[in-house]
Amino acid sequence: MDGYFAGQLHHQLRQQVRSFAETEVKPRVPAMEATRSVHHDLSRAIARQGWIGATIGRDLGGMGVGHLGKTIIIEELSRVSAAMGAMVQASQLGVAKILHFGNDEQRKTWLPPIAAGECLPTIAVTEPESGGHVLGMSATAVRDGDEYVLNGRKVYVGNSHVGDLHGIVLRTGPGSKGLTAFLVEADRPGLRVGDEKPTMGLHGFGFGELTLEDCRVPVANRLGAEGDGLAVAYSSSVLYGRANLTAVALGIHQAILDDTARFCEERHRYGEPLHALPSVKLKLGQIQSRLMTARLAAYHAVHLLDRGLPCDAELMNAKLVNVESTLDSARNAMEIHAAAGLFTDRPVERYLRDAHHIFAPAGTSDVQLLRLAEVALGAGKGQWSERLADAVRMAPVA
Repeated sequence: MDGYFAGQLHHQLRQQVRSFAETEVKPRVPAMEATRSVHHDLSRAIARQGWIGATIGRDLGGMGVGHLGKTIIIEELSRVSAAMGAMVQASQLGVAKILHFGNDEQRKTWLPPIAAGECLPTIAVTEPESGGHVLGMSATAVRDGDEYVLNGRKVYVGNSHVGDLHGIVLRTGPGSKGLTAFLVEADRPGLRVGDEKPTMGLHGFGFGELTLEDCRVPVANRLGAEGDGLAVAYSSSVLYGRANLTAVALGIHQAILDDTARFCEERHRYGEPLHALPSVKLKLGQIQSRLMTARLAAYHAVHLLDRGLPCDAELMNAKLVNVESTLDSARNAMEIHAAAGLFTDRPVERYLRDAHHIFAPAGTSDVQLLRLAEVALGAGKGQWSERLADAVRMAPVA
């Protein structure tokens, strides 16, 4: 199906990632599920493949395969391990802020090591009290000569425990113009990472808490000008977050179909394969149909993004369709597996747990629907994809 959008390079990329996922990632999944802890070694091994640099240009050591290539990478990893797909997508959120808002020195300093897998970036916006309401944040950055002094807490930070460079949005003044983004090295004094906490799904992926206590960073670590923080947060979420989480959901969805179809072939009832039962076959057909529709929505959105065309609504819709359809298909798969799906020797219960983790980040389904309603009413608030078109436009890939 990706043939409508992808060229030979993207097909080769898919095969490369699929092979690595099957041989290097899949054997580690049982241990990640059992320990429920962040898998540092595997995260680093994946980064060394160069996949964090999917949207970084070749002039800075990246792959330059665009958002469609990035989607394929995350999808294929998530098909085997949504936790590792989430690890890659979270790191690429960190890439976005430097690509779009970093100056030449920051790009030359950080993007080559990120592309080489030597540095894992993150982005930290959410706070305990304000949640997803960006303007409600209270963590502060106060100018003190040639430095800023940072204080506050950030939660649900993707790759918190493996990240080397945290992109943190903080309040430097009142209102929407009072937010500013900073690059904060993980080993900088005053920055502390909270303890790991067990989660329902995405075992192996870390999304924890950062605490800043009089953490000093030079002015050179500021991303853009004071007041650009809202744009850093929103653009990273809209252009990367929605697309990346769509790709994670798509990989989980494909895994749901693959394993459920295999189960229907292997399990027999009344002397025939389970799929001979009409009720089972109908559910399997629903999963297949949802997946095909979801993939078209996902690829279409990032195809537009790669060409610098306005596509905020398409990205919203892709996330909405993929998350909701993956959750629906996971429930259907559990119904087909019945009691067999309740045991951890089969992966279907993991898919259901993992899918729930994709629901809230970059906007819940209700948020996407509200924004889409604004589009329908002609009341949209401008398009981030259009504002940043020059930064995200990729040359056509063969």
